[in-house]
Amino acid sequence: MTVRHPGVPEPLRGTYLGLSMDPIIEHLLALGVTAIELMPVHHFVHDRHVVERGLRNYWGYNSIGFFAPHVEYATSGFGRQVTEFKTMVKRFHRAGIEVILDVVYNHTGEGDHLGPTLCLRGIDNASYYRLVPDNRRGYIDFTGCGNGLNMQHPRSLQLIMDSLRYWVTEMHVDGFRFDLAPALARELYEVDRLGSFFDIIQQDPVLSQVKLIAEPWDLGPGGYQVGNFPAGWAEWNGKYRDAVRRFWRGDPGYVPELASRLSGSSDLYGWSSRSPYASINFVTCHDGYTLADLVSYEHKHNTANREDNRDGTDANWSRNWGAEGRTDAAPIVGLRERIKRNLLATLAFSQGVPMLSHGDEMGRTQQGNNNAYCQDGELTWVSWDLDDDEQALLAFTQRLFGVLRDNPVLRRRSFFSGRTVSPDGHKDVAWLRPDGREMAERDWTGADRHFLGMLLYGGATDEVDAGGRPLTGDTLLLYLNAGARAVACTLPSMTTAGEWHEIVDTAQDGARVVKGQGLKLAAHSLVLLRFAEAADGRAARKAAFGTRLARAPGP
Repeated sequence: MTVRHPGVPEPLRGTYLGLSMDPIIEHLLALGVTAIELMPVHHFVHDRHVVERGLRNYWGYNSIGFFAPHVEYATSGFGRQVTEFKTMVKRFHRAGIEVILDVVYNHTGEGDHLGPTLCLRGIDNASYYRLVPDNRRGYIDFTGCGNGLNMQHPRSLQLIMDSLRYWVTEMHVDGFRFDLAPALARELYEVDRLGSFFDIIQQDPVLSQVKLIAEPWDLGPGGYQVGNFPAGWAEWNGKYRDAVRRFWRGDPGYVPELASRLSGSSDLYGWSSRSPYASINFVTCHDGYTLADLVSYEHKHNTANREDNRDGTDANWSRNWGAEGRTDAAPIVGLRERIKRNLLATLAFSQGVPMLSHGDEMGRTQQGNNNAYCQDGELTWVSWDLDDDEQALLAFTQRLFGVLRDNPVLRRRSFFSGRTVSPDGHKDVAWLRPDGREMAERDWTGADRHFLGMLLYGGATDEVDAGGRPLTGDTLLLYLNAGARAVACTLPSMTTAGEWHEIVDTAQDGARVVKGQGLKLAAHSLVLLRFAEAADGRAARKAAFGTRLARAPGP
């Protein structure tokens, strides 16, 4: 993030202190960022097989010290890393930004039975690791990293809990994202969502109060557990990622699932009494393509990893829109920029918590490498030398999350009901056809359907202000067209006088007032509109809303 930033002094680049310099914090605040999630900072080692290829463990998922900040991120080596980490956290907190750690408690950097011996193996191998019952020399491995911590042993659980409490009480972090979290719930062999690990955290007076986020999959049988974590936990929503990618690349049949993901994924989280905030929505992360590569490559290009392009997933759900990789063809470049804007806007306007991968707001590329875990160089470092398209993308992203901040209807704390919530007959959410009418059951099916309209009633927000008073917002209309043809839309009829104002259109710059009841939605584009009520209509609605509150039962 910092190693190429001209505003970060060279001795501080790539360090805790560099990450918390004013230019970086100002960049984050301009995006509306409220929390950063750091990739692993527990002290880790560089894998032997990676070093032998002349590369480094860039991501850090190879911990050997659960209480020590990684020394290579300090400015002067051993002895400074604790102080400098705390200084970084303090600076972020002063700016109103929380710090969440990506933690790796499912395995250590000691590999399989061939070693090395660096930490827990040398202390008590049989207690800390899961061994094969009929071959105690071997390790049960649900992580793909050679070993797995033994979550059945009380000392393993104690080690993890002591580590978590240390990072909260001494280092002052605000929460954790648990790498390969199902591995922590495998008390025997199957994933147990009521395992001891979750019970202990739920009962802990410190840890039950911080943010807990699961990466809800591992490499073992039944390891894909999206939606199955306990109350109090949020999850990286992999189903959101895949549905949004596949809708915008034009795959047939994704309109119904896209509606679920836009509205907070109640199908995944509602049954366990969780809220939309349980869904960490993302389109890209460190693992896989960057946003720019998602619209530029249809095949992984991982030869720089020196594994003959065998590593990394093939299920990228990407599209290059006419040419593989970099091109100067203006039509392809223009379409790629539009699809990037579509993906970012969908992320910003979905219910749940949006997560943005570093550099995507500026079009960072890894040249098609979708598994850059071992690439510590210009391939992965963020470039701050932006061309015109990258500058425009950054400004667009800043504007998107400003819209999210200013519209409480986009960040609900409870799921939509689809029922009437106003005296004048508005539903909290309505799904629309291009003709402005509500979708019937038959409208959801069909391989040729690539359009979705979503009407969000502004009086149905469940946000409150600092005094606990309900916040009413603007009524918003979201149109998404992943098809290759423009769609003529009829705007829905409203019960009060007013006009529709365009807030975002990924096919063109600027905003406009929509004249009449018609709107032409360009191919491969997204539009967000705000209904501006006439003064008399707004006053009437507020009066009706106040009456409804007065008649509501008390808490």
